[in-house]
Amino acid sequence: MNKGLMITAALMLAAGSYYFAAADDDYGERYDRYMPRHAAAREMQPDTPEKALYKKECGSCHMAYQAELLPKRSWEKMMTTLADHFGTDATLDPADEATIGTYLADNAADVRPGERHLAKIAASLSPDAPMQMTKSYYFVKEHRSIPARLITQPEVKSLANCNACHQNADAGDYGERGIRIPNYGRWDD
Repeated sequence: MNKGLMITAALMLAAGSYYFAAADDDYGERYDRYMPRHAAAREMQPDTPEKALYKKECGSCHMAYQAELLPKRSWEKMMTTLADHFGTDATLDPADEATIGTYLADNAADVRPGERHLAKIAASLSPDAPMQMTKSYYFVKEHRSIPARLITQPEVKSLANCNACHQNADAGDYGERGIRIPNYGRWDD
């Protein structure tokens, strides 16, 4: 057989193998290997005063979830029930509450869709005003095979503690390549 033909066939086989290996991660989407760069670039953009206030106030108790994770109706409901925010009084100064509420509503999933992973979570929410993205079909499906002992361990505590396992969660990157579960390591489906 012709040597040039053999080299061409070998290169095509290698390229095909790379394609299928890359396509086999994170819901079969090859873009995932590029996502941290995009997510980091988005996060490095200067915060608006509204976003900074949201991250300061809400991020003082838990991860400041991306506004794109819930629809507008959910953020509006959440902001009107801060006196009992999942069993905690999270009441804010009225001006700060209004500013944060506006920021969340203006950047909600149904107003301004985010990265593909965020959009999938938001799209799988029930039509009512869900208060927890962890109850969405997509979220449950993606986390169903994780043993409870890994979720309830002190370093994680619950599925709502995204940044315990998703190394780039603060930047909106929930791709599989960035998952490191404490006391377990990298997670691959």
